[in-house]
Amino acid sequence: MRKLAFALLIIASMNACKTEKETNTGKLTLMTLDPGHFHASLIQKSLLPGIDSLCYVYGPKSFGLTSHIGLLEQYNSRADNPTHWKIEQYVGSDFLAKMLEEKPGNIVVLAGNNKQKTDYIHKSVSAELNVLSDKPMAINKEGFNLLIDAFNVAEEKKVMLYDIMTERYNIFSILQKELIHNKEIFGTLEKGTAEHPAIIKNSVHHFYKEVSGKPLIRPDWYYDVEQEGEGIVDVTTHAIDLVQWQCFPENVFDYKNDVQLLGANRFPTKISKQQFEQSTGSTNFPGFLEKDVKNDTLNVYANGDINYTLKGIHVKVAVQWNYQAPAGSGDTHLSQVRGTRAIVSIKQGKDENYKPKLYIEPVNNTGFTDAEKKNIASEIEKIAKIHQGITLKEKDKGFILEVPETLVEGHEEHFAHVANKFFNYVREGKMPEWEKSYMLTKYFITTEALAKAKTIR
Repeated sequence: MRKLAFALLIIASMNACKTEKETNTGKLTLMTLDPGHFHASLIQKSLLPGIDSLCYVYGPKSFGLTSHIGLLEQYNSRADNPTHWKIEQYVGSDFLAKMLEEKPGNIVVLAGNNKQKTDYIHKSVSAELNVLSDKPMAINKEGFNLLIDAFNVAEEKKVMLYDIMTERYNIFSILQKELIHNKEIFGTLEKGTAEHPAIIKNSVHHFYKEVSGKPLIRPDWYYDVEQEGEGIVDVTTHAIDLVQWQCFPENVFDYKNDVQLLGANRFPTKISKQQFEQSTGSTNFPGFLEKDVKNDTLNVYANGDINYTLKGIHVKVAVQWNYQAPAGSGDTHLSQVRGTRAIVSIKQGKDENYKPKLYIEPVNNTGFTDAEKKNIASEIEKIAKIHQGITLKEKDKGFILEVPETLVEGHEEHFAHVANKFFNYVREGKMPEWEKSYMLTKYFITTEALAKAKTIR
């Protein structure tokens, strides 16, 4: 009997060592849980080094799951750099319990209905599974409190939890960050005021659009803020993350002391039945949306703004969702950071033909002096040695930093960069403390803003 017990102990130890060894040597296997957004598929759009080609999908019978598998098969069959995913799927109402029981992989990928996401995160890390999650990880205060506990559980179980912040890999965000930290060009970060924040991040998006040349069909729940999340807890995550990543690199925040919420607003986008049908394919508003329907018009609280300070620096982030962009236009974006010597901005509007442009502008109406212009040109020459092809062009009283197309990647390509960064953290068995603090600070700001936001009808 003792021999049998000893043998079983040895086998258990070998299995535990094998699991740890596979993680440390880089063998990672993906399990996508309840996919409902195409971002889940984009994680697997490119070949991922060290990732098992056998992947798993668990979910209920849904359009989201079918679309996810369809995209993976499309990536497999394309002529240019095809992937080689072998897909195992489980479809059933008990999909979550089934995944936690079988655990054929060690990475859970989440992108879909945000109402359940925080619970999925918590249950996954509790089962000793790493989680790569689309934003937002939490859409209200209750979710944020559960997320805090999920991070504590993940630390205890020695697994990783990470959200997909693609904008860190946008060349314009990268260059703006480098300019902000170039004292010869930018000076130092201004403190700003509530009326004139030092950092402004604004964006305008559209519900109905084309992705990869085809109309983007959204699930009907996408228009329910209780499932998708309101605008100030969703897209704002990217803006708040960039504030932290660009202006306070690798800073470990204490959100209870480093953040002061000054105010927030929320207001709706009005969607007609015809627009809803065009966007979702559903001819009527479902029952769960009736609470938001007035006079046959759906009110979606997808818009808002947040004013806050981070370590004493005044910040404003704002988001707006319209139904569809006018012909010839598109999404717009403003990212402005004010320094003592210059204002560095990314602008994407009509004047930029709805493509991002990077500006270096004077802090006063007199413009840059000849000496300042010479100094800026000299500093850009140094940066161009790293980012080859960028050039400086005078524009009004300032400059545009021209970025060649060779340095510009599409948004979809950024997902592989985020995934590989996360996979490396998993292989190393550790994540920098600042990464965790960025996530907690970010979701504290968004959920606290929602809880205190003023409603504008």
